[in-house]
Amino acid sequence: MRFAVSLCLALAFAPLLAQGPGPDYAARGRAVVENIAAGKTAPVAADFDAQMTASLPPERLTSIWQQISEHVGPYRGIAGVTVSREAARHVAVVECRFGDAVWETLVVFDHQNKIGGLFFRPKAEAAAGPEWSAPAYAQPAKFHETAITVSDGQWQLPGTLTLPDGAGPFPAVVLVHGSGPEDQDETIGPNKPFKDLAWGLASEGIAVLRYEKRTKKYGAQSAAPGRPLTVNDETVNDARAAVALAAQQKEIDPHRVYLLGHSLGGYLAPRIATGDAKIAGIILLAGSARGLADVIVDQMRYLATVAPGEGGVTAATVASVEASAKQIHDPGLKPTDTITLLGSTIPGAYFLDLRGYDPAATAARLTIPILVLQGGRDYQVTQSDYALWQKALNGHANAHFQFFPSLDHLFMTAPGEGLVTPRDYRLAGHVDPQVLTAISNFVNPKS
Repeated sequence: MRFAVSLCLALAFAPLLAQGPGPDYAARGRAVVENIAAGKTAPVAADFDAQMTASLPPERLTSIWQQISEHVGPYRGIAGVTVSREAARHVAVVECRFGDAVWETLVVFDHQNKIGGLFFRPKAEAAAGPEWSAPAYAQPAKFHETAITVSDGQWQLPGTLTLPDGAGPFPAVVLVHGSGPEDQDETIGPNKPFKDLAWGLASEGIAVLRYEKRTKKYGAQSAAPGRPLTVNDETVNDARAAVALAAQQKEIDPHRVYLLGHSLGGYLAPRIATGDAKIAGIILLAGSARGLADVIVDQMRYLATVAPGEGGVTAATVASVEASAKQIHDPGLKPTDTITLLGSTIPGAYFLDLRGYDPAATAARLTIPILVLQGGRDYQVTQSDYALWQKALNGHANAHFQFFPSLDHLFMTAPGEGLVTPRDYRLAGHVDPQVLTAISNFVNPKS
């Protein structure tokens, strides 16, 4: 949901590292950004290691910078630089002002002081403006929260188990994020839709487990060494580990653990549930039924039509994304190929892993209960996707649907009519109580 358009799929590969001192590397990082901004990409590329030289020629670096400027706003200068160290690598994090936004350029220096990585990402939204407050339907006196760690044996992801008060055992819902390096609350601006869901469902007697996404915690190190990242590393394996952890809790009924996927999580939910007998049912909140490349192209085309300053997308941006989608669909795409998408370089292996995946057809092969929810004002995952789910699951007694005409991608209400824009995500809101009711009735039907 980041990048103002929920397209941080392209940014999920940027490392998220601890900050620390390092003035020499800070100066080098600053110089890299200043050169790129001045159109002097050749001197920057001269410091690349062999892999960077092969994957990011100067002209492509220029194109990436232009895409960010076109999408976010004109470059206005450097706000600050910090440096971290990880093993033999140093990472300069250069804060860059584009329009009214702040983006981070991460310059990774290897043990030979060559540039071994260069990433661009929006800076995590600060807590400026209204802070999150509990929705009216949350009743904190009815539940408590415990810190937990989701692990598949290798990766350790911090999270929270929200438990209703009482003996239990309770039904449970495991929350699975959208694209990008999401925190456990799916924070965007002042909004925390996953925290809304956790507190709201726990108030209704349903336990909720949520956790930090692996790409948020580990960044570029989210896959095993030497292996390109796929959605198994990004989402699938951790979601299954979270379900297993929920089923082990004494307060939770192991036969009533449900998986709730939002956006990318909804797209992947049928894949996560396939072959996992611990999952009692799946809930899809704005889950795409189409391929990711096609969804991104449609998002950019829409944003190019909205008022300047809201979408910030130009015809050039659309053309660039369309070219990336063509590369993704190319039958000759190789795992080692790289695709530049909205400012980041993604391995071909990521998209090849999804090439044969049809979420709606996969869902149609499941026998567990399925709930599909869709907002009518959502421009990111649209009614076209909802119609595909309905078509694939038509006649399946285990499938249930609910459409909310006035809700957006976050399942919140925004002012105005028609499809929302990224600006609406900056407004404080809460997941609509109708959505909580639909989920609660599905997971824990009243007799």
